[in-house]
Amino acid sequence: MKPRFVTLIVTGTPGTGKTTLAKKLSLLLDYTYFDVNSFVKKAHLYGSYDAKRHSYVVDEAKLARKLVKVREKALKASKTAQNGIIFDSHLSHFLPGKYADLCLVTRCSLKTLQHRLQEKGYGRAKIRENLDAEIFDTCLAEAQENGHRVVTFNTTTAKTADVKAFAAKIKKLLM
Repeated sequence: MKPRFVTLIVTGTPGTGKTTLAKKLSLLLDYTYFDVNSFVKKAHLYGSYDAKRHSYVVDEAKLARKLVKVREKALKASKTAQNGIIFDSHLSHFLPGKYADLCLVTRCSLKTLQHRLQEKGYGRAKIRENLDAEIFDTCLAEAQENGHRVVTFNTTTAKTADVKAFAAKIKKLLM
């Protein structure tokens, strides 16, 4: 019997390790990896570009509708391909909760987050904004508001073995 199709979303403050975790999980679980940030740019799901923050201002409702369509397309394709999809972005939690099996929120220490954002070349104001988002659990709160079943993963010192154990935990949670 074929396993059911699973939709996972990985969200969290920029710099907390979403992409690293999502890509590793996609390999471990044999799910399709989907980069929401690239999709936003390609599909023009933004209303404007904020030059001060160096980021696009995303139309969240439009993004949600498009992510539902991407999920539905992946579900139809799953008859011949992988049995799941992982949406990766600090915006992925805008996929309505009823379309996701599990929402994984990445976390890390503020010191580690600050260091990672500095290495990415973020300016002082953008670093402060993202540290505040981590302090106030913005992605976690928004995911819960959108009806997601949430599990957190701390990436501060996570090793390959930790990700493998997390993948096993996800499998158990989805049974």
